[in-house]
Amino acid sequence: MTERIIGVNSNCYHGYSIDQALEGIAAAGFRFVELTATKGWTEHVFPDQSFQQLCAVKDKLAALGLTAFSMSGHCNLMDDQRLGDFILNIRLAGFFGCRYIVSSIGEAHLKDNATAGNEHLAKNIRSLLPYLEQQGLQLVLELHGDHATGSVMNEIVKLVDSPLVKINYDTANCIFYGDVDPDRDIDTCMENVTYLHLKDKAGARNAWDFPALGQGYVNFDAIFQKLRQAGNNAPFSVEIEFTQEGPKDLAQVNEAVRQSAEYLKAHGFSL
Repeated sequence: MTERIIGVNSNCYHGYSIDQALEGIAAAGFRFVELTATKGWTEHVFPDQSFQQLCAVKDKLAALGLTAFSMSGHCNLMDDQRLGDFILNIRLAGFFGCRYIVSSIGEAHLKDNATAGNEHLAKNIRSLLPYLEQQGLQLVLELHGDHATGSVMNEIVKLVDSPLVKINYDTANCIFYGDVDPDRDIDTCMENVTYLHLKDKAGARNAWDFPALGQGYVNFDAIFQKLRQAGNNAPFSVEIEFTQEGPKDLAQVNEAVRQSAEYLKAHGFSL
């Protein structure tokens, strides 16, 4: 089995600069990063940034010994009018040499302008396949909103029926949006999980409370065991979203990322 990629979603640093995010991630000992390009939320990189800005991010990654292995490029894939935006995100992910691009079915942090049945959704996603293939990317659909359980997302992935489109299993979104426990729900879709957002959950199930790994009640031990039993070596991307009030300062974000690194190392993972 190849070494598992373990990175950090730069969205942990929502409200802070990309330089601050990359410096904090590297300081915690991680070598991989998921760059966030989420419209109207965290635009650490974005297609409308200048070539000079994007090259500066590339240079910063190299200087810190970080590899951008994925991009969080959420768009509403049910909305025909948003597909062009997502194609630009695919090309941006290619520019950074990413292997994965993450999207929810609907808009992650903007109000959805369109909904569609699964057949139309699958048709929209299939229209993206040539662009994914061109850039050497796999699209991983994140559990989110109305599509936040493994069984629901598995149906969509099977309908698309392409090795370029699989599941990003978010270990806290399934609780917050889907009211299911990840250590059991992941069984419904394990064969199509090729990426995981490792995110912990604290507080009430419907409360926005996503602390550092090990500070909540997600049963990561059971999830890790099931992944091992299935021979599933999908990448991990750590995501910390704190509470609705957000972190008090940059130091708190850096400490949460560091704590998450220590938690993973204590569970036998190599960063």
